[in-house]
Amino acid sequence: MSWIVGLGSVALVLVILQDAFEAVVLPRRVTRRFRLTSLIFRVSWWLWRRPAHLIHNGARREYYLSLYGPLSLLFLLVIWAIGLISGFALLQWSLGMTVHAPEQQVSLGTLFYFSGTTFFTLGLGDVAPAAGLPRLVTVIEAGMGFGFLALVLSYLPVIYQAFSRREASIAQLDAHAGSPPSALELLRRHSQGEQFPELVRLLREWERWAAELLESHLSYPVLIYYRSQHERQSWLAALTTLLDTCALTIAYLDDLPAQTAWFTFAIARHAAVDLAQVFDVKPRPTGEDRLAGEERARLLAALEELGLEVSPEREQRLAELRQLYERYVQSLARRLEMPLPAWAPAKVIDDWQTSPWEPLAASRDTLAWQRKMLTLQRKFETMKSGVQSPDETSAG
Repeated sequence: MSWIVGLGSVALVLVILQDAFEAVVLPRRVTRRFRLTSLIFRVSWWLWRRPAHLIHNGARREYYLSLYGPLSLLFLLVIWAIGLISGFALLQWSLGMTVHAPEQQVSLGTLFYFSGTTFFTLGLGDVAPAAGLPRLVTVIEAGMGFGFLALVLSYLPVIYQAFSRREASIAQLDAHAGSPPSALELLRRHSQGEQFPELVRLLREWERWAAELLESHLSYPVLIYYRSQHERQSWLAALTTLLDTCALTIAYLDDLPAQTAWFTFAIARHAAVDLAQVFDVKPRPTGEDRLAGEERARLLAALEELGLEVSPEREQRLAELRQLYERYVQSLARRLEMPLPAWAPAKVIDDWQTSPWEPLAASRDTLAWQRKMLTLQRKFETMKSGVQSPDETSAG
């Protein structure tokens, strides 16, 4: 019986060490079907998201869901520590460990206590192995506990650095495409004042963002559950807006270099597909078309206002591009409880225009705000170049 427990304890320690190595140290995707980390995240997220459907207030519901990412990371570290402590305690029991302890009769609880103090390198000394192989196992566990603590201290900063880089770009998208972002609003704002070259530059920047998103979320899977600080923003909404914008650019904008849009579309679609595959989210169609009815009519009308050609051929080309990614982002949205952005929202609100002290700012016309910002920008450029405006000249 003792040798069976010994083999089981060794297997438990090896499984946890392999899982921690793959999750923290190994800089590549693991294609193995069973992983302890994936199982923990899948089961705990399924249990966590159930009560969220009972919360009807959107802000409270989003706050509740936002707690899962950090808590799941701490829970994973606790599971690893408990597994290693239990494995070494059972291994010492299987070896028939004799110890010097205050109590007369050493129980399994004493061995768990001894394993815990050894793993966290407390060095209390009230329980100590008498002699033999248990001493070697104690030294191995102490070294492993020291390495585990160092691993945790190095793991957390890397996670939050990747999260910070991701969110910085998402926050910048607010001024470019609104909150929540939309592809139509992004095109509309960059069409004013012949700003389409700026759109090309933005697509190139977001090509790198999509590549970093893919790399960081594959290397550190817990990041997929970290939600943005603002309610109307998310990494999935930003990725979907990027794909929508590239699809519109390829289908309707002949003046822009299609190659830039294709490159960005390719890496963004790659990110959506790989994340759905790694997190075992099957691309099942929902039966709901994101671009139908009034949404489609608003989009076509807005494209005509921008001076773009609208035709059945271009609509068919847009539909073909949408089929390449919409199933994946819709499946991820259902799994993560993250709403997808609209193609042509009826009302656009920017987070930078709102504050608790300006409740009416949300109802102001976005285009009017943009005209005001463009006017201020021209005045600033005039002042910067040292050229006086006509009003200033007449006043002088």
